[in-house]
Amino acid sequence: MSSKSPQMKSMFGGTPSGGFFDLPTAPAGETRDADIILLGAPAATPYASVGNYCAAAPDAIRAAFGWPGVLGHHDFDIDGYLLPDAVHALDWGNLDYSETDFTANRETITHRVSQVLDAGALPLVLGGDDSVPIPVLQAYRQHGPLTILQFDAHIDWRDDVGGETMGLSSNMRRASEMGWVENIIQVGARGIGSARPRDRQDALDWGVKFFPMREVARNGIEPVLAAIPKNCILYIALDIDAMDPAVVPAVIGPAPGGFSYWQMLEILEAAAQRARIAGFNLVELMPGADIGGRGALVAARIVAMIMGLCARQRQAD
Repeated sequence: MSSKSPQMKSMFGGTPSGGFFDLPTAPAGETRDADIILLGAPAATPYASVGNYCAAAPDAIRAAFGWPGVLGHHDFDIDGYLLPDAVHALDWGNLDYSETDFTANRETITHRVSQVLDAGALPLVLGGDDSVPIPVLQAYRQHGPLTILQFDAHIDWRDDVGGETMGLSSNMRRASEMGWVENIIQVGARGIGSARPRDRQDALDWGVKFFPMREVARNGIEPVLAAIPKNCILYIALDIDAMDPAVVPAVIGPAPGGFSYWQMLEILEAAAQRARIAGFNLVELMPGADIGGRGALVAARIVAMIMGLCARQRQAD
């Protein structure tokens, strides 16, 4: 007798396509006039001390919810189909990556995201650790100016860690050096991370608007939304440790007091009403620390909701 627990998707029969939420799949580079393209970036620039601890995350997120024909079902969180009939999405699968050539990893990510943008589509990127946003944002050189809305328990403003300047602790500092990044809004910081007081001050001097989680809990989301310029081009960077560890246990740096699922949906929906979403990444899910796939399921639902919100913006064009 199998020890594998039954799953709800097994009840419906059929074979899923293999893509996220049963999206059709295509080789990287093949756009098929898609409006939205999802791609996995298992690794960019990992630290030697921890290695590629999130490399399995893109597949874990896909596997969390892969019912055959699920896009034809009613989704109560968005109150309708996730994808309206007129909006098309593809899943490119995972990009190849090297365990040793991190420059090649970054170049591959930037190249593929550039292909998505140049085709007029919107990229949804599944990481991978939090070094992945650096090469993703490099692809927006001709597609700005960008406002970045970052959700994270940590601010990621280290100039380097152990001599590595392109790692996960430096992604927002590297973003600030990109001439096409106009605003950075960072939400959810709490507890103690890698940042020193000087790093935080550098961010403030650049012009970052910080909304630590304690302020969000006290004041709600309206101050965050007011900081997003109306009708701006908005890139959303989500480190899943922004979620409370009771909701997503599968992270390397858990910190008490993070977002609930509904809080995250509320702020994403409100941001989509205020600005034009031009891209999204979800990073830092660590499947090896997950409990019954709960973290992967929450991650999958958030990505699905972003896909649905972006699809509705496309439909309105």
